[in-house]
Amino acid sequence: MTKVVFKSLKPGRSTKSAPPSVEKKRVALGNGRWKTVYRLDANSPTFDADLQYVFSRNVAKARRENKRLFGSPE
Repeated sequence: MTKVVFKSLKPGRSTKSAPPSVEKKRVALGNGRWKTVYRLDANSPTFDADLQYVFSRNVAKARRENKRLFGSPE
């Protein structure tokens, strides 16, 4: 007898944390909601990589939101 095992073939999420020169803060908006804001250090020697990190996080968040609202990430 064969045992059937179901497993996702998608690769797992990377657990890479933010670079040290990127700060993640939650700020309160006027309507009582919270928003996550990333702060970059402009004098960092790795500014290019930090900007790429923040941009990719923002794009991923926008795609998740579009998928939730419209059913498509585009």
